Amino acid sequence: MTLYLLSLFIGIVAGLRAMTAPAAVSWAAGLGLLDLSGNWLAFMGYRFTPWILSVLALAELVTDKLPATPSRKVPQQFGARILTGALAGAAIGAGGGMLAGGAILGAIGAVIGTLGGAPIRARLAAAFGRDRPAALTEDLVAMTGAVLVVLSLA
Repeated sequence: MTLYLLSLFIGIVAGLRAMTAPAAVSWAAGLGLLDLSGNWLAFMGYRFTPWILSVLALAELVTDKLPATPSRKVPQQFGARILTGALAGAAIGAGGGMLAGGAILGAIGAVIGTLGGAPIRARLAAAFGRDRPAALTEDLVAMTGAVLVVLSLA
């Protein structure tokens, strides 16, 4: 049951920041907190995968603040969040032999994070009078959530 909740929560993180969730799960696998050996997700724990995904996550943190960045709800952005949520959720579920269930819950979490995060960020931006502090708050929530999920795997 715990792995299912963690899969859902990492999906929510993906809904907030698409690349933060797979980067966090990859670090968990790389550090031995999550055993992905013997299945197709083993690549998540390879030596360079956490570093590559971390660079992509950092790039996302920067590009999210640019004025030309499209809404998270456009099909490409929304689809990417669902895919990364499903991937991260599947990896967590695979650690307990529940790959498919983890993938489904990760995708559901990504939908929740995407559709729930957008209006919350808009309200925060209105309260702050500009978007950047709201975006940084969302970054902090996503990163803290990812760390908490990974630490729960230990």
